[in-house]
Order: sequence, then structure tokens, then C-alpha cells
Amino acid sequence: MSHDPSRRRTSSETNQQLDREAAACVRKCAEAGPEALEKRIEELDQEWDLDRVLMANASTLSLLGFAASRAVSRRWLVLPGVVSSFLLWHALQGWCPPLPVFRKLGYRTRREIDAEKYALKALRGDFAGVTPRRPDQAWEGAQR
Repeated sequence: MSHDPSRRRTSSETNQQLDREAAACVRKCAEAGPEALEKRIEELDQEWDLDRVLMANASTLSLLGFAASRAVSRRWLVLPGVVSSFLLWHALQGWCPPLPVFRKLGYRTRREIDAEKYALKALRGDFAGVTPRRPDQAWEGAQR
């Protein structure tokens, strides 16, 4: 996942924590059986990724800034300008000031979510000829 811009710009400590949590979840689901695998895959299908959270946050703050500029003062137009520049910064470089906060809160990139999902699918037997024997094999294979 080294070609993931947001992950590259996140501290290694935070990345390692998110990876440990995902690997532990894969192990736990593997031990719990097929229903747990299925349930977790469904949960991952609904999980908001980092980009979605950033876009929702930026949209909300921009709308609040526009509303406040009409109701309170035109100075509030600075907020949508700053938020939009952060969003552009993230689109161009994979980093913006709120990113470390959201990563610490546990928001993962789409690739990180998909890696966990594919590890669970491999354990479930979805891929012919690549069913791993152990959860850690599934997790390691999914991260490639």
C-alpha cells in the first residue's frame, strides 16, 4: 500500500496501529467462523473511507461558511475558501491539515479497507486456488 498518498503522508505509528487493528479483526473473524466473516465484509462495504470523510467535512464547513456569511458577516466567506484550498491540497498531494486528525480517529483509506475485505474474502474461500491456511497469510497477501 506504499503507493497510497494519504498513507505515505501519515505517521508510521498511526499506519502501524491501523494495520494492527485490521489484522486483529481478520484473526478474530477467522476464529469466529463464516458468519463473522460475512458480517465483517458487510460492515466494510459500509465503512466510510478517508476521502469520503474529508469531502463530507469540507462540504459541511463550506455550507456553514456560506450561511454565516449571509446571516452574520461576509468575513465568514474565508471559511469556504480555506476549506476548499485544503480539499484541493489533498487532491493534488494526498495530504491536508485535517488528515492527521482523521487518521488518528481511525479513518482509513479505501485501499486499507479493501485490503481487510480481500483478506476476509480469501479466508472465506472466494478466490480459487489462493485460500490461505492462516489469517496472517490472508492479511499479508491482501496488503500487496
